[in-house]
This record gives sequence, C-alpha cells and structure tokens, in this order.
Amino acid sequence: MSILASVTPLVLILVAMALAFDFLNGLHDAANSIATVVTTRLLTPVQAVIFAAFFNFSAYWLFGLKVAETVGKGIVNKDVITPQVIFGALVGAMTWNVITWWKGIPSSSSHALIGGLLGAGVAHGGMGVIVWKGVNTTTTWIVLSPMVGMFMSMALVLLTSWLFMKATAKAAEGIFKKLHLVSAAAYSMGHGANDAQKTMGIIAVLLYSQGLLGPTFHVPTWVVISCYTAIGLGTLSGGWKIIETMGSKITKLSHHQGFCASAGGSITMFLASSLGIPVSTTHTITGCVVGVGAARRASAVRWSVAQRVVIAWLITIPASAAVGATFYFIATKF
Repeated sequence: MSILASVTPLVLILVAMALAFDFLNGLHDAANSIATVVTTRLLTPVQAVIFAAFFNFSAYWLFGLKVAETVGKGIVNKDVITPQVIFGALVGAMTWNVITWWKGIPSSSSHALIGGLLGAGVAHGGMGVIVWKGVNTTTTWIVLSPMVGMFMSMALVLLTSWLFMKATAKAAEGIFKKLHLVSAAAYSMGHGANDAQKTMGIIAVLLYSQGLLGPTFHVPTWVVISCYTAIGLGTLSGGWKIIETMGSKITKLSHHQGFCASAGGSITMFLASSLGIPVSTTHTITGCVVGVGAARRASAVRWSVAQRVVIAWLITIPASAAVGATFYFIATKF
C-alpha cells in the first residue's frame, strides 16, 4: 500500500486505463475460450462466460509472471518509458480492440497492446528503444501459435478418432462432452495466464518509470490481483459477435472437435506462458478451430472467413502502432 500512497493522479489515471484495457481484453477475447462450448450447446452463453471468468482468474495460483516481465521490459527499453508512452500504447490498443469487436473480427488484443507500445515507444525515442529479441520472438509466434495449435488439434482429432473407433456414437458423445468441459477450462486458464499478464507488465513498467518500484523491475501483488480481476470481469461481459465468428462461421463443431480444439489450444498456451512468450489466444484458438475442421475435410472450413481473420492479424500491430504513436504525440501537447 506504500506504493499506492505515493502514486500521482496521472499514474492513477493510467493504471485505471490499463485495467480498462484488461477488462476490454476479457470482453474481446471471451470468445476464444468459450466459443466451442457455446456453439456445441454444451453450456448456455451465461454459464459459459461465468465458467471462463472463473478459470481466467484461477491462473493466478498456477502460473508465474514470465509473460508480464517480457511485456514490461522485453518489447521496449523499460528505462525510456514515460506516462505519455503508456497512454499512447493503451489508447492504440483499445481503439483497435473496439474497431475489431464492433466488426466481429477476432483480432489479437495482445498484439494490439504490443503494437501500441511499439508505436508510442518509437515515437518517443526512435527505433533504438526497441528490444529486438522480445519483438522478434513475439512476431515469430504470430505465425507459430496458430500453426502449432492447428497441427496439435489435427493430431488430437486423429488420435481420439482411432482410440474411440469401436465406441458407439452415444458413448463417445458422452465422454467428449466431459472432456470438452475440461479442455475449455484449461484454455480459459491459459488465457488468464498469458493475456492478463500483458497488462501487468504495462502497469509495472509504468510504476518502474516513475521510481515507484525501486531499482529492480518487478510486478507487485496488487497489480497481479487487479489485472486478473479486470480480465475476469471483462470475460463475464461476453463477446457475442466474436463468439459467432469463432464458433460457427469458420467451421461447424461437434463435442469431439470442440475438445480437440480447446485441448490443442491449451497445450500451446501453456507452452508459451511457461517460456514467457506473449502469444495471441485469438490466433491460437483460430488455428485450432481450422485444424479440427480440416481434419474432417478441407471443405469443412470456410476459408474466406479464415482469410478475413488472417488479414486482421497482419494489420493489427502496424494499425495499433500508428494509433499509439498518434496519441503519444497528442499527449505530449498537454
């Protein structure tokens, strides 16, 4: 509480903005973890968002803070961060989130935040402020996470189809309903472990830049709890337009496919979070949904919808960077 007592009004406003972004992240990305259980009618929409919010928050007790540290000091040099940079980063990310949410496009909140931070950071200090190791790893996983998720999910479809080859359709359906719930819970946990930590990194680097963390960068406990709470509340608000795109427009899912998609995504998210890599839950689950559809037959995937999603991925970082730089310059005028 001693840190909070010495925080200036400007920093308080920026922390509130960061938590608003985290809330928006939960709202925007709720579809990632619950689209499969809603569209297969395993849970009602209300049950599904409560379910996802609970497991988002439960990640607090099971994962470290490697992703938060990567975002806080591994994208832009932490020693050049100013409140104006954080303002530009947050507004850039939130603006892109609102646009894509309104259009029902499952873009990445994670990469919107990273794009906003890069745009505002470069506007402040030039290209030299970029921590290329972290940026290169993050951008590499823009491609890797959906591919890993896709192939993992395809492999799970093939494996489970072989394992349950002699089971009756009714017996297999009952088993996969239960497994689908477990895998969706795991994916929601992975979402909380990766996405909430990005906002933790932003708040922590802001506090560090103002001398409120002392000489060593770290993430205070109150920041951790606040971010998990915000993303959980955002998830409770739902994201129904994006759920429709993720759960039915790309391909029609069965419980078997829903389990394989969520399980493949969970494995990918747990791997990335353990390595401290800020990946996109949106990219990951989209790759998984495409994978389970393609495992049935290539024509089961609506490739035109998938193509529209991929285009949104490609422009997310540059678009949010441009907005972040713009709002950084606006902030410097005040």
